[in-house]
Amino acid sequence: MNARIVVLSGSTRFRAEFEKIAEELTLEGVIVLMPHVWVRSDPAYADIQPEDKFKLDELHLQKIDLADEVLVVNPEGYIGASTSKEIEYAERTGKTVHYTDPEPLRREPDPAKNYE
Repeated sequence: MNARIVVLSGSTRFRAEFEKIAEELTLEGVIVLMPHVWVRSDPAYADIQPEDKFKLDELHLQKIDLADEVLVVNPEGYIGASTSKEIEYAERTGKTVHYTDPEPLRREPDPAKNYE
């Protein structure tokens, strides 16, 4: 039997929540894919260049491609522009999307950015 693969998506400001959920899912036998560069919560990345952020975003879309489903980490319903883009991508590619908060407050992606 193959383990289910879940990718965690959401704002990297919620690092503690990501890590807690990843631990719980891993103990349940789930393979967890998630960000490992905490742009919003680690001061080491405060000066990340736009091209590096773009590469990280593209890498995350590839993680979505590998996953069976997406779990959006959205405490209090928060979903930012990058996460909205990831949700739309996941839905377009036929992935099931779940949320940690049942009533997401979705924000539209930035139309000035190319998310393809």
